[in-house]
Amino acid sequence: MPARSSSLIARPLDQLPDTAPTVPDDLPGLLTCLAQVPDPRRNQGRRHPLAFVLSLAACTVLAGAKSLATIADWAADAPPNVLARHGGPRQDPDHGPVTPAEATVRRVLQHIDGDALDTAVGRWLAGRERAAGQEDNDSDRRPLPSLAVDGKTVRGARRTDGTQVHLLAPMTGTGLVTAQREVDATTNEITVFQPLLAPLNLHGTVVTFDALHSQTAHARFLVEDKHTHYIALIKGNQPTLHQWLKALPWREVPLLDKTRATAHGRDEIRRIKAAAGSRSHTRYRPSRSCAADGSSPPARSPWNASTG
Repeated sequence: MPARSSSLIARPLDQLPDTAPTVPDDLPGLLTCLAQVPDPRRNQGRRHPLAFVLSLAACTVLAGAKSLATIADWAADAPPNVLARHGGPRQDPDHGPVTPAEATVRRVLQHIDGDALDTAVGRWLAGRERAAGQEDNDSDRRPLPSLAVDGKTVRGARRTDGTQVHLLAPMTGTGLVTAQREVDATTNEITVFQPLLAPLNLHGTVVTFDALHSQTAHARFLVEDKHTHYIALIKGNQPTLHQWLKALPWREVPLLDKTRATAHGRDEIRRIKAAAGSRSHTRYRPSRSCAADGSSPPARSPWNASTG
């Protein structure tokens, strides 16, 4: 069910103003993605295709709209050729497409499946991200793509029972949110993590997340199902694993790409440079309270599996 928000704009559309400006060739791809969203309206009396209404709303949000009235006003002032590119049907051969009224836009955005709209908008944004990445042909020097998964409580959005809306979303290294899912008030982010990432193509991506998601099931899902790398933050919510990591000889591990040593009466800094074309990936990160005591963690730790 969609979240009941005090905002007048559907929450999946809120991320669109932060993206790069669209060009005409982007519109067909957006319409194709929006056409996959289920239409909550009855067939009888339906005048405007759902993708047409959603496309108008999305492009109006890109233009800075903050209310449903603004969306309707923008659509009413749009030239016929613009409305046609948005997928508007021609009711009369002598006139352009008929624009939806504010009441139509309001009903659509209030009853639309929020998760389905999230998926559609995320698919379009992910396609733009892949297209931008393909422009860089120097694959040996380009870093691996990254995805940071985090949850946030939406300001000003509340359900009918008064509880706040909480979303879990992955964001790319360039700042695009490629998906998001609402976390039900009766559960937590852990149950949403795998359904959120399951539809995404994460092959070769480095996924990061906070300590809450440092779960064995999540690690296996990322490595075995999604064929991706991850960086896990380990804190006190994983006491056994935290103790194993504290026991590692951290003083012998270089800090990032350099280590400091004192020899022959001078302070030396040695930098570690990977061979051309090689990459290394951190599998876990202990909290700063970790210190080495000379012992070793058990060999059968579930977090010792290779990413391949």
